[in-house]
Amino acid sequence: MLSWLTRIAMACWRPGRQYARMNKDDILNDDDDSTTGDSLLWSRDLEKHSFGEFSFAVVQANEVIEDHSQVEAGRDATFIGVYDGHGGPDASRFISDHLFLNLMRHARERGTISEEILRSAVSSTEDGFLTLVRRSCGIKPLIAAVGSCCLVGVIWRGTLFVANLGDSRAVIGSLGRSNKIVAEQLTRDHNASMEEVRQELKSLHPDDSHIVVMKHGVWRIKGIIQVSRSIGDAYLKRPEFSLDPSFPRFHLPEPIRRPVLTSEPSIYSRVLRPNDKFVIFASDGLWEHLTNQEAVEIVCNNPRAVCILLSHPVSFWLFKFRTLIFCSYFLYMSGNCKETSQSSSTYGS
Repeated sequence: MLSWLTRIAMACWRPGRQYARMNKDDILNDDDDSTTGDSLLWSRDLEKHSFGEFSFAVVQANEVIEDHSQVEAGRDATFIGVYDGHGGPDASRFISDHLFLNLMRHARERGTISEEILRSAVSSTEDGFLTLVRRSCGIKPLIAAVGSCCLVGVIWRGTLFVANLGDSRAVIGSLGRSNKIVAEQLTRDHNASMEEVRQELKSLHPDDSHIVVMKHGVWRIKGIIQVSRSIGDAYLKRPEFSLDPSFPRFHLPEPIRRPVLTSEPSIYSRVLRPNDKFVIFASDGLWEHLTNQEAVEIVCNNPRAVCILLSHPVSFWLFKFRTLIFCSYFLYMSGNCKETSQSSSTYGS
């Protein structure tokens, strides 16, 4: 017999809707979405979630998008995922199709949602994608080089859970003592540009002098990839998926002795407080041009405005020259950015 927690877990997303916009055609069918006349840019205005509202904006770098994202908003819980793909769309699409379902399956089995449940859902998604790679690599060998960063947020019973692999980032905006908005980064960037990541890799691979290589002015793992954690990238995790010299971009001179990349996420949880006003979930294209503080100030100074980033000069520059894809979600909690709430009951029981 299912426990009461299990019944809640099964029901919490049931009334919800899924929001994912991966091409312009979907936007043109929705009267309430914002359009700009550009087929590589789109956004969605405010929608309700279990603890407030959300909106999003996407700038696409080219016609074939490797990123996917989703929001599952139900009566008692909210799920957000930003999947920044590389090498192709297969991994990010797979995550979008399976991670949320894996989370719900584990939640039903355990009767709750926790850091461990989120970790298990990510692990199941990685295992599923590697199974797909194993089945497909004979006819599509380059699927072994397809991967994706993965940033996930879940609000459940007043607690925010965040899991991250790669260099997408979650930043929360909270009101400080002087009633000014303050940014707090909730995730750790798993990117070889970070000294701590390079040291971590060197300590895990003391016998490999080329585990991290400076190439064209950028630190890369094995001279190939910048992120140290991901879903997919099977050729850097298991010797069976090594690519031969006919694919020079991904060929390793020596077989790997142990996984170079990992699918172990960084997990963070936080009980939401009355002064927590919104969370930004965004891929690295945003954070290369805005600091955490700049981003939260833009959101705070343009409360509940659709395409707020697109009206900002720095982000407009990003859009205009398309140097990188970015996908940004703005998850608002109840209450105005400029006001402090008087009761934590705003966030539910």
